[in-house]
Amino acid sequence: MVENVVVIQPGDERAQKIARAMASQTANAVIQTFGDGPLTSSEVARAMGIPITTATYHIENLLDAGLLEVMETRWSEKGREVKVYGLTNQVLIIAPPVSDLGSVLKKYAMLFGIVVLASLGLWGLLPALLPALGGMPPEPKLAGGEEISAFRAPLDSAAGAPPVHDLVMSFFFGACAVLLALLAYEVYYWWRTSPGYRAEKEQEE
Repeated sequence: MVENVVVIQPGDERAQKIARAMASQTANAVIQTFGDGPLTSSEVARAMGIPITTATYHIENLLDAGLLEVMETRWSEKGREVKVYGLTNQVLIIAPPVSDLGSVLKKYAMLFGIVVLASLGLWGLLPALLPALGGMPPEPKLAGGEEISAFRAPLDSAAGAPPVHDLVMSFFFGACAVLLALLAYEVYYWWRTSPGYRAEKEQEE
């Protein structure tokens, strides 16, 4: 079972260490050797038929990159400490680079400007599109041309329509609320994926 998920971005320190550790075919062969289980550096050297110094060099690089970890420590017959290495139980996810906070704020400042312009446009268009408030329906006439004044009454649907000011302000504040919610999410995501936050979490662990 996977213990943790690690998100890396192209160009960050962790990604560079992994790239350096896996830069040669020998390094790839070394990490494949651990597919069968934990091994010591001498066991890797014997399995691959390479000098122990070469095996130790690549193991140290893979250990520094976080791809290998020390599983246990043994003691040889001569009383020397022997480390047993194994593959780190993790999932690596390569994510696109996260934009800096300044670019996020600039993007939402531009969107806010669009909302302001749209609100001003609605302010100018709605009076022409909505019927006049309190308008009167045309008076019906008899065949002889006599008006029937008893049917004169304010138009209910027009009289009950909200004023243009309320419609525009409802649109403006609703759009601003959506932008604020999206901005808060992006700032939170930027903070969670920032190198400083990951370094702080690693220190806590």
